Amino acid sequence: MFIEDTTPIAALTVADLKKLLKDSLREQKIPGKRYVYGLKGIQDLFGVCHLTAQRYKDGFLAPACIQNGRKIIVDADMAIDLFKNYQYENAR
Repeated sequence: MFIEDTTPIAALTVADLKKLLKDSLREQKIPGKRYVYGLKGIQDLFGVCHLTAQRYKDGFLAPACIQNGRKIIVDADMAIDLFKNYQYENAR
């Protein structure tokens, strides 16, 4: 179904509404910034286990992490830079 700006919301299916919301959220992202969310995001970014992701978050990644309660947001680009510096310092 092609959705126009004049299409009433009542005429949309749940799938159509989900697609619209997903597309609108995608457009709101800050260009050039990349974020990962939660310990799972850290795990995926660095390819590590849950425990190692927790240690990274509490250790050298702390400046790149924002946490409010259980929600964790990590600036991925900053995290990668911190990881490079961490690896360099530990290689000495």
